[in-house]
Amino acid sequence: MKRGLLLSLLFVAGCSGGEPQPANNATAATGLEAAAIEVGVIPDPNNTDITGLYARDTDRVCIVPSATAYRIGVFVDYGDKVICGGSGTVTRAGEKLQLEFDGVDGCSFEARFEGDRIVFPGNLPSACQKLCAQRASMAALDVARLSESVSEASTLRDGKGKLLCSSGG
Repeated sequence: MKRGLLLSLLFVAGCSGGEPQPANNATAATGLEAAAIEVGVIPDPNNTDITGLYARDTDRVCIVPSATAYRIGVFVDYGDKVICGGSGTVTRAGEKLQLEFDGVDGCSFEARFEGDRIVFPGNLPSACQKLCAQRASMAALDVARLSESVSEASTLRDGKGKLLCSSGG
């Protein structure tokens, strides 16, 4: 009985740790994210190609390689011709994607690549509104990867049937 009690006390004492827990949860999250990447629970954004077709509801994004960077196409459809659509280039630095849309001076911004997700910022340059009709917006667009296929991504079209991504760039 005394031995069991002694072992129980040693076990509880060993579990207490003695080290204070960090007050900043961001540090713990980074450690958890790194551990999840290490065991393959989530993809490593730094080692994942961005090529593919992404979607959420009626929002679509395609990314295909080109000679100098990547081509990107975006189509957002709220219904009743409340849409956004455009093509451009995207370059990548780690988790940061730098987007620049063709034919719209000033519509350039940084989005996040999270392994199998692309997230646009909540506030876009006002010039980007030229890609949209009525009250539509591409702000805070959040899409998940459906396919890594260049051929599938190359088939994305806007509301008028125009191809938004082409591997010929």
